[in-house]
Amino acid sequence: QVQLLESGGGLVQAGGSLRLSCSASIHTFSSYTVGWFRQAPGRERDFVAAIRWGGTPIRYADSVKGRFTISRDNAKNTVYLQMSSLKPEDTAVYYCTARQWGGLFDDYDYWGQGNQVTVSS
Repeated sequence: QVQLLESGGGLVQAGGSLRLSCSASIHTFSSYTVGWFRQAPGRERDFVAAIRWGGTPIRYADSVKGRFTISRDNAKNTVYLQMSSLKPEDTAVYYCTARQWGGLFDDYDYWGQGNQVTVSS
């Protein structure tokens, strides 16, 4: 099993920024399509962003487009989610997911433990 470790979450004021990291336990993470999902209290787990294996293409949920940026550093086997102009409605547990050779719309095989992001007003 591939282990995914999210980090970078925390408490931030509205309008601020956070950068989440998803680090994999393998050195071939560049061959994995990686997605970010989030689950707010009392809500379903929703798609946030995804980056295909190899780096492109990328897709975002409409709710975060223009504010969030997904990227990857293959040398570090890490995928990032840069979150800017954060809003209270962005408050959620954020999950990193991955599937080797996956497409942007494929189901994901591996999930991280989740990382709490709280945006205060």
